[in-house]
Amino acid sequence: MSQVDDVLAALADPMRRRILDLVAAKGAASASALAAELPVSRQAIVKHLAVLEKAELVASERAGRENNFSVRSGALDATASWMASLASQWDQRLAVIKKIAES
Repeated sequence: MSQVDDVLAALADPMRRRILDLVAAKGAASASALAAELPVSRQAIVKHLAVLEKAELVASERAGRENNFSVRSGALDATASWMASLASQWDQRLAVIKKIAES
């Protein structure tokens, strides 16, 4: 569950969600390119990217003097599966409660 925790913590910040969306839209982007499009400094972008990378939501690849970041979907897919499983469990519990209430 640690990976799910890391993903949820990373996505809890609106700026990190914006960064992830922007990286996904571009296919790959450097911190400098992202900073040019967002209202925060390059250093702030780098810190946010470190959190996203720790959560395995992005991967970096060296390109000359900079790192280009791209989206990794595995951790997000695992989190979505966990959430779907949790929702299914709640649906089952609510169905039992409804059945009891109706009888």
